[in-house]
Amino acid sequence: MEFAELIKTPRVDGVVLHRPFMPTVEGTLCLTGHHLILSSRQDNTEELWLLHANIDSIEKRFVGSLGTIIVKCKDLRVIQLDIPGMEECLNIASSIEALSTLDSVSLMYPFFYRPLFEVIEDGWQLFVPEEAFKDLESMTDEWRLSEVNKDFSVCPSYPSLLTVPKDIDDESLCKAASFRHGGRFPVLSYYHKKNGMVMMRAAQPLTGTNGRRCKEDEKLINATLCAGKRGYIIDTRTIAVAQQAKARGGGFEQEANYPQWRRIHKAIERSNVLQEGLIKLVEACNDQSHSMDRWLSKLEASNWQSNVKEILTTACLAAQCIDREGASVLVHGTEGTDSTLQVTSLAQIILDPACRTIRGFEALIEREWLQAGHPFQQRCAQSAYSNGKPRSEAPVFLLFLDCVWQILRQFPCSFQFNENFLIMLFEHAYASQFGTFLGNSVAERLKLLLSQKTVSLWSWVNRPQELERFLNPLYEPNNLVIWPSVAPQSLLLWEGVFLRWNRSTKCLDEAYQEMVHIIEYNKELQNKVNSLRRQLAQLETEDGPLQTP
Repeated sequence: MEFAELIKTPRVDGVVLHRPFMPTVEGTLCLTGHHLILSSRQDNTEELWLLHANIDSIEKRFVGSLGTIIVKCKDLRVIQLDIPGMEECLNIASSIEALSTLDSVSLMYPFFYRPLFEVIEDGWQLFVPEEAFKDLESMTDEWRLSEVNKDFSVCPSYPSLLTVPKDIDDESLCKAASFRHGGRFPVLSYYHKKNGMVMMRAAQPLTGTNGRRCKEDEKLINATLCAGKRGYIIDTRTIAVAQQAKARGGGFEQEANYPQWRRIHKAIERSNVLQEGLIKLVEACNDQSHSMDRWLSKLEASNWQSNVKEILTTACLAAQCIDREGASVLVHGTEGTDSTLQVTSLAQIILDPACRTIRGFEALIEREWLQAGHPFQQRCAQSAYSNGKPRSEAPVFLLFLDCVWQILRQFPCSFQFNENFLIMLFEHAYASQFGTFLGNSVAERLKLLLSQKTVSLWSWVNRPQELERFLNPLYEPNNLVIWPSVAPQSLLLWEGVFLRWNRSTKCLDEAYQEMVHIIEYNKELQNKVNSLRRQLAQLETEDGPLQTP
């Protein structure tokens, strides 16, 4: 298929662009295979380049011969295009709708993008399982890398290499896989070097109404326990939801078969409910009524902050079991690809200071989301404005990033990255020139040859000139476990995502720059004070204590 077949009118002059809190711009609108471009000859006016993949929905309006297209984007921005001529407007709208809903992944922009920067470090090769396993080997010899899933036949959503207990052979892993939803048998997620406790993740066991059991599965998770120790199974579903799953062939671990494990049920919402919550939240943020009661009512109805609280609470529970109780943990929900990954990755941010650095966080995204089989292609196909009926879409990754932002806000000196880094990840998960978030699993990405045909997001992010934008000037390495507050008063709406297009950002940018200058000035003063202290200490060493006149 040629993109030209979908573009009915490639160019229109005299188009007027309207954006909130920004001056209107008149210019020429052009459509290419992957971009909507508006350029103007007005002074100091930047071109608008909008990926078709970033467009969630459009609305058409007509007043006489003037047509208006409202473009609603996956990054939650809304723009208005006034187009002279009804036919041109209809043609542009029809073309945008066709180009923004391409079914074939191989027709998406990452396959056509050619970077203008030199790729110094290939992001596709940065976070391979073998390297992560070397770090684990330096701390313990109780684990091994298994190739049981090398052809993805045991579990289509797992990577080819998996970290499992050393004493469990591949045959037992296959039997355990047949007992878990989607073949997602328990694998290592995190090793806590402070006390040797571990966190594993899996999908629900297929116990069904008959109470089916699997000796190999029981042996597999018991192999992670130290002598005389108990473990915790954190099920991200309520007991009622878990009971209902038994009728469909799923279920949960029976106490009689897992006597060394205590099961705890939490209440993280399912993906379809989360999508509805995002739609309601964005609708509330765009409400122009200026009624406080209406705003608070809509915000509460979205349940977004409640979802953030529940996810953070569950992650804190997992971290507490590992660090304070000295117990190993197994986390799972139904499929093990959504709420499970939210909990395991947030628990690591709480426990492991390495995950609070830029490289460490990138490694976490690779390990706990991309390689662990979160279906990005399905979950991020639509955002809050889509007119289509939700299928598999859900803001699971956005909720995770929101939780990270909550922790970052409470511990502003403990993270090497800033809020802009998290917003950038949100944007690229939904629409990007890079191939990192394409596909739903490692198997799909290999089939698409992404590492050969597309550029990795990390290749761009890790360039020194880009990293500068994402560095937190307040950062001071903190090797301690950090315990975020999950009290409702401590959790705020993430304005940087949900309100950034609804307000003027100029004042905020100026305030941020002023803050950075103050921080740098304070650091200079501190360096001078430290230098004077060293000089005084040297004088005291040479001449004895200084006498105060």
